[in-house]
Amino acid sequence: MPLTLAQDAYILVSPWKPVLLLIPLVAWARLISANYDKHAARFHLEPKKWNAFHLFVGLIAFGVAAAMPLKGPAGVWVALAAELGILGISVFAYPLIANKDERVPDTHHVKFFDLSAAAEKKKEKAAAKLAGTAELAIKAEDGALAVVPDREAPEYAVRVAAEGVLLRGKAARASEMVVRPTGKDQTYGVVFSIDGVPTADTTLPATEAIQVIDFWKAAAKLDVGDRRRKQTANLDVNHQDKRHKVKLTTAGGQAGMILTLLLDPANQVRRKFSDMGLLEPQTEAIKQIVADAAGVVIVGTPPDSGGTTLLYTMVKMHDAYTQNVQTVEIDPQDVLEGVRQNRFDPNKEGQEFSTLTRSILRRDPDVVGIADLPDSATAKEICRADQDRTRQYVLLRAGGALQAIQAWCKTVGELPMAAAPLHGVISARLVRCLCQNCRVSYTPSADMLKKLGLPSDKVPQLFKKGGQVLIKNKPETCPVCNGIGYIGQTGVFEAYPLGPAERELIKSGNLAALRSEFRKRGAPTIQQAALLKAVEGVTSIEEIMRITAAAETPKAPQPTPTA
Repeated sequence: MPLTLAQDAYILVSPWKPVLLLIPLVAWARLISANYDKHAARFHLEPKKWNAFHLFVGLIAFGVAAAMPLKGPAGVWVALAAELGILGISVFAYPLIANKDERVPDTHHVKFFDLSAAAEKKKEKAAAKLAGTAELAIKAEDGALAVVPDREAPEYAVRVAAEGVLLRGKAARASEMVVRPTGKDQTYGVVFSIDGVPTADTTLPATEAIQVIDFWKAAAKLDVGDRRRKQTANLDVNHQDKRHKVKLTTAGGQAGMILTLLLDPANQVRRKFSDMGLLEPQTEAIKQIVADAAGVVIVGTPPDSGGTTLLYTMVKMHDAYTQNVQTVEIDPQDVLEGVRQNRFDPNKEGQEFSTLTRSILRRDPDVVGIADLPDSATAKEICRADQDRTRQYVLLRAGGALQAIQAWCKTVGELPMAAAPLHGVISARLVRCLCQNCRVSYTPSADMLKKLGLPSDKVPQLFKKGGQVLIKNKPETCPVCNGIGYIGQTGVFEAYPLGPAERELIKSGNLAALRSEFRKRGAPTIQQAALLKAVEGVTSIEEIMRITAAAETPKAPQPTPTA
């Protein structure tokens, strides 16, 4: 018996066995503390709860391994296997759950055993690759592939610089990249449009910028020698096994050439009606307008504020398979299923926009979306159409519903003629959404809420942009929005059906009375819709002030004498 006890004691104190059991515990603890804990803190995934879960699993794993009843070497290996299996619950549970959370972007999904150091090295290699290699496969509309020059050739450096404009813009979440003259020092600036806001990237010497522009023109099979005329083409660009459509536009002026690269333009204008950001009263108003299915509906937005998206969404609310649905456009941005899209070519001799519009309306279509209103002649053709049989959506550049009506009346030129076909007006603007990962809450003052027209007892907090997150009490750039503080855009709207009473007010040029009529309905204005989104934490007061700063109070349209 004493000999047996001595042997058992030897097994318990054998130095290699506890070390063997500690190795996976140390590796597991390092993974949790260096990666999972920081990831959970970075994206606000309740790190304290996750750490409690990991600690609980670790204690169970250690307890099971230490209490394993089997003796001898076999018992140690069984204990090790049990420990690894239990720790695996912690290792695999976090990525599986965290990667499904909408707060974590795809580029920051947790990869099993993808340590931070390895991830940083991967980024460094990608940056080095971006700085000195050709990464894109570029095809023109006819399928011709832009050949990559030899590394020693001067053209290779031009290609790398040209690709860099697109690659940097793509990495920055830009929807549009522009190379244009700065107006000083013979330099060109590269500007990205990120969530609708121009953001400077870098500057280039004029000679280098022109080479970059010429490269893209040559890749798209455009006339490189024509430095003045506006030219447009589409390209297929493959990057890291992902295919992108790039719409390229070049034009020249006294200051120099301008290059515009629009990334995936079709994706930018595709939006479901339910995803537009409409408030419930506005949803009901628009459904009422659509159901009316007669007359003219004005769709008004400022430039680059979602006008095409809104027009396409309204057109798609009609069944294109049971109705004759068409559009008239100078520059279609997407293919609308079942819709006949009529393209007007402004460079074609002898063709007028008003003539094309008239020929389409005379065929008695059910729905027509008119994406451009270039002149009074077109507006009058719209007014002369059969309003009982054809619904027409007309896109105008205006900052609000009343401004859109004013612009419509001014274009038509005759108030009775302009007012007669109107059955509705819908206006929209885009606001940037606060990054939900780094937004900062604050308590607004009573004076601030009073100026905004918000009840102080019902708005305990508002949010502003952040741009940084705290990880172990150390501020770091937010990985979701890249430090901008905003990510994505949503719409704020006005929507008003127009009946006989409203048409009479428009006919008399009394927009003040029309504004009062809209207020009586209690329908939200653009400003009220935007403030509600601020209260909900979707956007900030600063962003609302930015988009409404350019708003102008519309003047009453003056009637034009008729012969």
